[in-house]
Amino acid sequence: MKKNSLISLFVIILLLIGFYSCKEYHKDSKSNPFGLDIVQTKKIYLEQVTKNPSLEMCDLEEVIDSLWLDIRYATKNNFTKSVIYTKPKAYARKPLADALKLVQDSLSKLGLAVKVYDAYRPYAATLLFYEVYPDTNFVANPRYGSRHNRGACIDLTFVEKRTGKEIPMPTSYDDFSDKANPDYAYLPDTVLKNRAFLFSIMSHFGFTHYPTEWWHFDYKDWKDYPLMDISFEDLE
Repeated sequence: MKKNSLISLFVIILLLIGFYSCKEYHKDSKSNPFGLDIVQTKKIYLEQVTKNPSLEMCDLEEVIDSLWLDIRYATKNNFTKSVIYTKPKAYARKPLADALKLVQDSLSKLGLAVKVYDAYRPYAATLLFYEVYPDTNFVANPRYGSRHNRGACIDLTFVEKRTGKEIPMPTSYDDFSDKANPDYAYLPDTVLKNRAFLFSIMSHFGFTHYPTEWWHFDYKDWKDYPLMDISFEDLE
């Protein structure tokens, strides 16, 4: 009886150790504190793409000619003042990439081009952004995930194709003032026309602008794409 009691006690101790180890792991893990359904491994991502090719994450530089990139989160020139991304890359789901290519083709005839600030964003970055600036008017609530985490939206502006000079817009990128609002009206006529031109072309190719940021565009059916937390290195 004594032997059986010792064995039972030993089993209970092992179970408790396992329970608290698991609890501590989830407590310390910053990868998914809200229990969201997030694709976190390359293997699962590739399996999804095999079943549904539209889920492929495309390197926009490889899909679109004459594309300009200014990936701020790969530098310290962003609102966090820290380097967030390991590489200055812009990835997006294939339907978005194809639509953006059509935007670029149209702009090219006018001597203009697309300049991308941000595209796919790993979920871990969304967590960090919210810690730095917990205002959901401009930063996604990590409890629900970001549209950027789905690879189904894009932050951009238009530039002169040859020089890369930005055409005048209401604010700089990631300006969290009222002027960033797509409906803000107290702006020079040239800026208002440029913003309307931007919205018109993006809308024509299936994009809608975000309510508080003139530079943010969601691609149609963005909700259908899964949240992801996969590094740029794994996507390569």
